[in-house]
Amino acid sequence: MIDAGKGNNAPAPTPSSGAPRDQDSAAAVAASDLGFPAFATKNTTRIGGQDATTNAAAAALAVYPSAGPETRPKAVVLVAEDDWATAIAACVFAETRIRAPLLYSSAGAVPASTSKALDALQPTGDGLTNGAQAIVVGDVSSPRGTNSLKIAVGDVPQTAADLAQLHSSLVGSKPTSVVIASSEQPGFAMPAAAWAARSGDPVLFTGSKSLPDATAEFLRSNGDASVYVLGPKSVIPAGIVKQISKISPDVQRVGGDDPVSNSIEFAHYTDGSFGWNINDPGHGLVVARDDQPADAGAVASISASGTWGPMLLTDSATLLPAVLRSFLLDIKPGYEADPTRALYNHVWVIGDQSVIDVSQQAELDSLAELLQIGGAAEQVGNTSTRPGTTTPDAGSGSTGSTGSTGSTGTTGSAKPKTDKEKQP
Repeated sequence: MIDAGKGNNAPAPTPSSGAPRDQDSAAAVAASDLGFPAFATKNTTRIGGQDATTNAAAAALAVYPSAGPETRPKAVVLVAEDDWATAIAACVFAETRIRAPLLYSSAGAVPASTSKALDALQPTGDGLTNGAQAIVVGDVSSPRGTNSLKIAVGDVPQTAADLAQLHSSLVGSKPTSVVIASSEQPGFAMPAAAWAARSGDPVLFTGSKSLPDATAEFLRSNGDASVYVLGPKSVIPAGIVKQISKISPDVQRVGGDDPVSNSIEFAHYTDGSFGWNINDPGHGLVVARDDQPADAGAVASISASGTWGPMLLTDSATLLPAVLRSFLLDIKPGYEADPTRALYNHVWVIGDQSVIDVSQQAELDSLAELLQIGGAAEQVGNTSTRPGTTTPDAGSGSTGSTGSTGSTGTTGSAKPKTDKEKQP
């Protein structure tokens, strides 16, 4: 159980001396006293802080338990609490070479939850970070005695380009892929944070009117990198893509019409070594609210460890979007005889119950549940196939998705990559 907003010293629940309750009510109260299902179910784990700052502290400690030197991060990244775009760009430092989870700070003081996390994490410093224990972005506070690498903040595109350049300098190589996200519509940019942490591919930003000079200059300096524009034409217009294509000829768009669909399209997408390619079971998934952009940076390190997986979005505290439900059915795991040999899905739920309530978490748990399949021709869940895809023959592997026709084997189908967009 990860309760980012509360201490861990609460007493154990004691039996009630009141009037007897019916069995269902008693079970519900007992589960609530123990933190279930609000913070964990068999297929979900919640990081339930009251804000992104406490969520970031909890996520960092979940990834780096810090019980000994081998479980400590090499460094942390400190970013202003109200700067979601810089936080997304800074997630590139969470990748496995640098291993620096993101924490939020402020100009006046280090927030209490961040300070407590740093006391536990005790980042070690590393040769790649030139011994720095913290990469401090902008005018934010860091703990006294911390060896820090400080980065000035400009406008959003410039800061993102500077962070991308710093990352290249630290790891000693140029990026092979770059993600371009919207600086104006954060819900469409949020999934980029998890991918940056997973891959080490930098995230740059653009508005809807013109390609920023800082973004264009970084692309010119890294002309061999493939460019992936995250979001539909309504968010990043074709004219912007045309400007990018004059600098980097290998440009592709990945996007859905709304933030929820956009996150799913990015989870499906694959192009060589780029993309999550989540088209079968056996994955970690992170679900956050589309109107909480600071959570994207806060928990990105989860996507670069454990059950690595993309950030998916929901647009309601109470109702799971139909398109997300369909996606989870498509990758629902199944088995025929031995569940211990199956593939499993696990969902991290981000935010307290005012952000994603327990009923939605319970539905996520059910959709991630391993299901026994009775026969080769049985259809379970959603049997539809996404437009433009084909379903392989059932039985092509040992275990697989039950969301499409088939018994075992990967019955979901790979999402074809989007055509290169060289013209508007």
